[in-house]
Amino acid sequence: MSRVGQMPITVPDGVKVSIKDNFVQVEGPKGKLERTLRPEMDIKQDGNVITVVRPSDEAQMKAFHGLTRSLVNNMVVGVSEGFEKVLQIEGVGYRPELDGKTLVLHVGFSHDVRVEPPDGINFDVDTRTRIIRVQGIDKQVVGHIAADIRKIRPPEPYKGKGIRYQGEYVRRKAGKAGKVA
Repeated sequence: MSRVGQMPITVPDGVKVSIKDNFVQVEGPKGKLERTLRPEMDIKQDGNVITVVRPSDEAQMKAFHGLTRSLVNNMVVGVSEGFEKVLQIEGVGYRPELDGKTLVLHVGFSHDVRVEPPDGINFDVDTRTRIIRVQGIDKQVVGHIAADIRKIRPPEPYKGKGIRYQGEYVRRKAGKAGKVA
């Protein structure tokens, strides 16, 4: 039984949800999101509560039940509060900066790496602490952009240099033992 799928979604004040033939449109103070969901799932809105009902107890339907509920909930949370991923840069000489809306990374290459934000994504950079915040209303896009930035220079296991998520643990390895005279 899908425990996630059974939970109702409470729509906060200021957020407008319209559902028609499994096409969900959510509009709030931070923006507007729309998505077509699985036709098997029945999405019902009663006042400010949204519920998702599955047609049968097959394993595949249970999986779609939880997925559909999570997607709708992420849309509601995104337009009301937004999502954020925090990245941290470690390494001597490694630093981020903003050039307009473009993120410029100096991470040990012979050239600077420029990351253009797609629509709906904002970068916030703290140059003193070398922290990058990826902010937006679509959880999937925020996570994808943060993963792409991390992929530019992933943390290496010997000195720990690179770009990592804040709070990410990087397992360290011992280096070479060195010659004994």
